[in-house]
Amino acid sequence: MKRVLVVGASLAGLCTAEALRRNGYDGSLTLVGDEQAMPYDRPPLSKQLLSGDWAPERTALRSDEALAALEVEFRLGERARALDPVAKTVELSGGSSLPYDALVVATGARPRSLPGLRGLEGVRTLRTLGDALALRDALAKRPRVVIVGGGFVGAEVAAEARRRDLPVTLVEALPVPLSRGLGERMGEACARLHVRIGVRVLCGRAVAGFDGDTAVERVRLEDGSTIDADLVVVGIGATPAVGWLADSGIRLDDGVLCDAYCRASAPDVYAAGDVARWFHPGYGRHVRLEHWTNAREQAAVVARNMLDPGSPVEYTPVPYVWSDQYGTRIQLAGRSSGDVRIVHEGEDQESLLALYRDGDRFEGALAINSARRLLDCRRLLARGADWHEALATAA
Repeated sequence: MKRVLVVGASLAGLCTAEALRRNGYDGSLTLVGDEQAMPYDRPPLSKQLLSGDWAPERTALRSDEALAALEVEFRLGERARALDPVAKTVELSGGSSLPYDALVVATGARPRSLPGLRGLEGVRTLRTLGDALALRDALAKRPRVVIVGGGFVGAEVAAEARRRDLPVTLVEALPVPLSRGLGERMGEACARLHVRIGVRVLCGRAVAGFDGDTAVERVRLEDGSTIDADLVVVGIGATPAVGWLADSGIRLDDGVLCDAYCRASAPDVYAAGDVARWFHPGYGRHVRLEHWTNAREQAAVVARNMLDPGSPVEYTPVPYVWSDQYGTRIQLAGRSSGDVRIVHEGEDQESLLALYRDGDRFEGALAINSARRLLDCRRLLARGADWHEALATAA
């Protein structure tokens, strides 16, 4: 293996390159990224960068010196356009073709949009550094804000808008915000944070369209009601960036379909990060995680398996994700499936620990301002503790 090509220059791609070098790979290493910026961190985009606490430079994942030490060729501002797994080449949008001995697909995901936008000004998504800077400028104009989608990104934007004392309406098509990720009961607990701070939360409502000639003026809901708006932030999830692989013959199903070793269906092709949907032996099914921790941990396993393909190791992480809202830290470890039980709740109702179970199986834990308790739960999940042990430990 003399030539490694990584398509995707964000966290998963960069961590793969670092792990390869750390484990002794000294061959050619190329990272392709469709943005002009060097690799940067995404979680601060909806937090410190959006608030203005950080300058854009602080989001850089590594210093210039650290990147130079990797001896990586960066091909930035170029999008992968096609893959030929037989010839082992990737065609770029600029017309060039890059050969590889091993390929890592780390192209991440792209935000979903809504129909009927017609290029209206004032409707934004939040995924890239450019998105965050544009959104920060828009918030500075003190608009009436509508958030479409009650997931973590939408919730964090709502929190920043309320910190600026802006009028905010959050529209969620599901009966409870965050219920897809946390379940209805815990979604309600998190939604109360927004209601307490003055967010107008509308659940079970779907967006029908937008009014305005050149810029958005109001949002129309399917029940016939409208919401006046100068700024609409669409946070309805993301889809894996796999369009360039459509004619490659690689198996795709909500991402690049991989085995337990993060290997795609073509020889010497791996996937890492938001774009990878791999078989999780602990869960007995394929999963795809759009989490910062997963991108970093999966990249390390991909690099290890590329360097020693004869004895690969399975990737069996405990999923972990966090969100900061109104000075509150929300953390989820494991899966939020099955029944849920609150095992700790502070007297001020500002801290909470809830455990999820499926029969006698301990599935996951949700913590609100309870970081130490969640750390204990992550350890239990990592070694496969059952429900009774988890309950006894958390009590």
